Amino acid sequence: MTTLVKSQTETEPRHGDTPTLLIAIASVVVSMALIAIGNGLMFAYIPVRLGVEGFDPTWAGLIVTGLSAGGLAGCILTGPLVRRVGHARAFMVLSALIALSNAAIGAGPHPLLWIAARALYGFAICGLFIVAQSWLNDAVANAIRGRVMAVFYVAYVGGLGIGYATLALVDIRTADASLIGIAFTALSILPVGMTRLAQPPAPQAASVALRRAWRISPVGVAGMLAVGGLSMSISGFAPIHATAKGYSQADVALLLSVMPLGTLILQVPLGWISDRTDRRYVLVAASAIAAAAGMFALGFDGGTLAVLLVIYVMWDGASESIYSLASAHAADRAGKDDMVALSSSLLFAWSLSGFIVPGIVTALSAVFGTQAFIYVTVVIACVFCLFVLLRVFTTRPVPATETGSFAPMTAQAPLPVELAFAPDEQHRHRSD
Repeated sequence: MTTLVKSQTETEPRHGDTPTLLIAIASVVVSMALIAIGNGLMFAYIPVRLGVEGFDPTWAGLIVTGLSAGGLAGCILTGPLVRRVGHARAFMVLSALIALSNAAIGAGPHPLLWIAARALYGFAICGLFIVAQSWLNDAVANAIRGRVMAVFYVAYVGGLGIGYATLALVDIRTADASLIGIAFTALSILPVGMTRLAQPPAPQAASVALRRAWRISPVGVAGMLAVGGLSMSISGFAPIHATAKGYSQADVALLLSVMPLGTLILQVPLGWISDRTDRRYVLVAASAIAAAAGMFALGFDGGTLAVLLVIYVMWDGASESIYSLASAHAADRAGKDDMVALSSSLLFAWSLSGFIVPGIVTALSAVFGTQAFIYVTVVIACVFCLFVLLRVFTTRPVPATETGSFAPMTAQAPLPVELAFAPDEQHRHRSD
């Protein structure tokens, strides 16, 4: 029987003990899904609460920028934390930081405090994804890794949707949302605290080498730069803009709760197509859909909620799909020895864009209003689409039979920086 576990002790699941292993893996997946419920609620709650209290929307934008700054720090500092205390303890430490962040939000609408709290959250949630994904990647064999990671992403996206929808049930002027967020974060610690899943060895230090990553896959790096800004802008500023436009608390909750459906609806067919053709064609399609949906969002801005729901589902889904497609495209062109530097560099590019673009949107919103994020995302999608088209016409494609296997992912879940292998592929270095 195929060996599924790479390292373990006598008290951990035995080699080939598949049912026990799957239960152990489920502990990490369930923990992240529970965290996602609280996270989704807080994403929706903060802009609505600030709007109700009469704060200028710029404050909500600054909070998103603070969150992104924390995420960038998390990408850099999580590796040293895991090397010091291990995956399980790091997971629990980072969960505690999220609980502290939610507690600070519950202290009342103090924008400066909330910026600091969300920066702390950004640091912790980025770190949690790195810990969880690298833990799962180490635990499972190549044959089932794609399916396990797909379940992981779907569980997290589903949790976010539940959290968004919960906003409609919360008294916006109380600390109920913070208490619910703290409760789900505390619950998330229990499965990991009791898991028998073997902890991976301490990760190696991962260097950021953007120039090397660019030589391997210009489209992959550009995709991460594009999707970092797209994802953080759409998920962060959509509730701010909807609140400023006068949509009700229930409307905002509904809008945010349906947006993750786009990720689930579009990624599977786009990924299936990308496994059978040059992935760049599919990236062009995804970015074109994102740009078109953004323009529709402008055209129907402030209109019927039902129409906006459809537009935002397609918009968010197409944007999120760029993340997984660009990741798979870059992996297709990397040799095994390139994977550590490539994955850490892609993560850094995603994080850097996710920090810079929300800052730009916040500054523009102060001048042009909260709809500025729509213009910014349309520009990003169009520029990326044109760049990929340029690469298509100036470089040769890699035959579909030489590419790897697509795995659904979300830009809300960064790649693990210590990933040092590719699933069963031994690709040679190729230019896209």
